[in-house]
Amino acid sequence: MDVDLPRLRRTLGAPSLDRLVRRLARRIELGRPLTGSLVLDSPSADEIKALRSLLGSGRLRAAATVTVDLDRLSGVLADAGIATDLPAAVEALVGSITPREQVRATDRLAHEAMFATLATSRHAESGWYRQWTKSLDREGALTRMLRRGDTRLLAAAVAVLDTLPASGLPLPVVAERATGDTKALSSTPLATLVLRALAVRAGVPVPRGSEAERRLWESAGVLTDDLSSQVLVLGLHAEPGAPLAGWLTEAAHRRTPFRVTLHQLVTMPPVPKAAEVYVCENPSVLRAAVAEPPGAPLICTEGVPSAACHRLLEAVRNTGAAIRWRGDFDWTGLRTTTMAIDRYGAVPWRMTSDDYDTALGEGESEPLRGSPAASPWDPDLEQRLHATGRAVMEERLIPLLLADLTRE
Repeated sequence: MDVDLPRLRRTLGAPSLDRLVRRLARRIELGRPLTGSLVLDSPSADEIKALRSLLGSGRLRAAATVTVDLDRLSGVLADAGIATDLPAAVEALVGSITPREQVRATDRLAHEAMFATLATSRHAESGWYRQWTKSLDREGALTRMLRRGDTRLLAAAVAVLDTLPASGLPLPVVAERATGDTKALSSTPLATLVLRALAVRAGVPVPRGSEAERRLWESAGVLTDDLSSQVLVLGLHAEPGAPLAGWLTEAAHRRTPFRVTLHQLVTMPPVPKAAEVYVCENPSVLRAAVAEPPGAPLICTEGVPSAACHRLLEAVRNTGAAIRWRGDFDWTGLRTTTMAIDRYGAVPWRMTSDDYDTALGEGESEPLRGSPAASPWDPDLEQRLHATGRAVMEERLIPLLLADLTRE
């Protein structure tokens, strides 16, 4: 037997030697041998008495420090048949001790495996994906997953992200396709991790609350509720047919802003009737257009476009109508404009560096927030935003925007 545990507990395991045992355990953790000597500062009378009893040394006296001969201590335990060696005795008392360097090496290998998992994603070369992975490492999320034994969570997140962007898929369907569990994205740690990635992708803060989460899912084409997903429209006529087409046309005749749900767009798909359609980001622009003479149809994204907004824009694109797009002069506005160009062949609407300077000159602006984005249609715009560090909401350009909508 390597250790006679009952006798070990009565000797080295005595409460009065607890500080000595903890110091010895610390040495093992640091990868240092239990040989040579160990100095205990300010030993108590009980510690001196216990050491005398264990080592049989009358030379241990009360003093500012006491030096313990570890080789002698190990020999005493071995000769008495209590423990084959000192490290075995310490681990029998405190449990298995993994040297810190071994822990670090194991952690390094585990981190490398996690980064290898992240690198398998089809989004691995995307800027937003790289930014997300760096934030996971920088903020300690990978280490926390490692400590909790949640490394499979990361693989599941990669699987979910690889299904996105989706084309109007319900959340349970996305969850089942990626993980085999329809509830895997219903208020779970996996959902939190994926939403964090989608927030970076959309250039928005991590969502707080169900409404913000819904909009973020929709920005990736995932449906959580086809009734809550809506799009605001003004002046859009539609070909006669489905009931929704009649409602859109009637609202357009009355110059009435009209909210369309995703459910309506799916169950009663309209065929828009327009040569060109303008898209704005803020409802205040659409509201101002209500008081103007009838002009080009206007669709409002109300921030990051919802699934309903995308559905309607797809219908517009399918008719061959031109889509003229703008957003705020901020990083999110640049991202959504780039998305619209790529997805719908949209034409930027007053989204040039000159337009930005005009809006900035109107006076009211705010600090730029979030991660930077490119403006491939006008690289000078991105550079100007970097240079000024200011965001300008599209309300600054309302008179010009209204003039564009109503021009003949």
